[in-house]
Amino acid sequence: MLVEKQVPLQPYNSFGIAARAQRFARIRTEADLRSLMVRPDWALTPRFVLGGGSNLVITGDIKALVLRVEIAGRRLVEESEKGWLVEAGAGENWHAFVAWTLDQGWPGLENMALIPGTVGAAPVQNIGAYGVELQDRFHSLDAIDLVSGEVFTLDAAQCGFGYRDSVFKHIAADNQSFGLAGRALITRVRFWLPKPWKPVLGYLDLERKMAETGIAAPDARQIFDWVVAIRRAKLPDPAVIGNAGSFFKNPTVTPEQCADIIARDPKVVHYPMDDGSVKLAAGWLIDACGWKGKTLGHAGVYEKQALVLVNKGDAEHPCTGGEVMTLAKAIQTSVYERFGIRLEPEPVVI
Repeated sequence: MLVEKQVPLQPYNSFGIAARAQRFARIRTEADLRSLMVRPDWALTPRFVLGGGSNLVITGDIKALVLRVEIAGRRLVEESEKGWLVEAGAGENWHAFVAWTLDQGWPGLENMALIPGTVGAAPVQNIGAYGVELQDRFHSLDAIDLVSGEVFTLDAAQCGFGYRDSVFKHIAADNQSFGLAGRALITRVRFWLPKPWKPVLGYLDLERKMAETGIAAPDARQIFDWVVAIRRAKLPDPAVIGNAGSFFKNPTVTPEQCADIIARDPKVVHYPMDDGSVKLAAGWLIDACGWKGKTLGHAGVYEKQALVLVNKGDAEHPCTGGEVMTLAKAIQTSVYERFGIRLEPEPVVI
């Protein structure tokens, strides 16, 4: 198993931050990982699992061994009258996988089209968009314990899904708690796509598309196309402008807190939730504080969507992770001072 040295990480993070991995290994099969784990120094080697790098802010060179997950493969595990069970390797591109499922006639993931990253990273973040979260379609996953080397399988309950959260983002504090951050490498993920298919359309942007096109009963392919068009209109292409997608989580507040904000800012974008709380649009809060289009160093706020921070650097003056986090903290301070709400970043910061 080849371990590369001093590998530039700019191509492996969608923000395009310049940094290096002191050691870098490509994991294309379970055997690749096991060949590393039998090395005498494995137990003493710090490790960092890297997927598509689309939800990542790198603040300096990475000293840990970077395990770049490139496990491929897509297949239908089984089909029944109730639905389809579909599996993909952790290294598969998420959007390409969504498109492939529709090409096979297996709808259900269309609302999550064009989310950057890999299949293996999707459950870590519990990705979601336009009314559907990964946990709504998740069945199970396989992973390898990076300490014991054992292969294990987790269902949805064991993954501890929350809003942009899972057990893979938490470290076990003691023997009584369960956290897998830095402990596991996901190899394959399975999704349950139920029959009969039902469209999820209760989102403002999709409702606007229905009104614009006059299509009141879109099929899954139509929803897929709409979501792609919406995201491309709002979000920059990482291949053109480096970014990590939505940088902050949409905060949730009590109805009383929301009413207080509405009294001061009637145009605040908000969505009532099933549990009685109210979700606020973080992008609207940031925009209301005047950050859209502003820059700080070589990091900036996207002029079309305040929720997205972008790379304003170039080859001579590259954007650093430190600049990104300085901008993020300034935005958090502004939003807190005006609305009393603390915004929480979505990306992993390393």
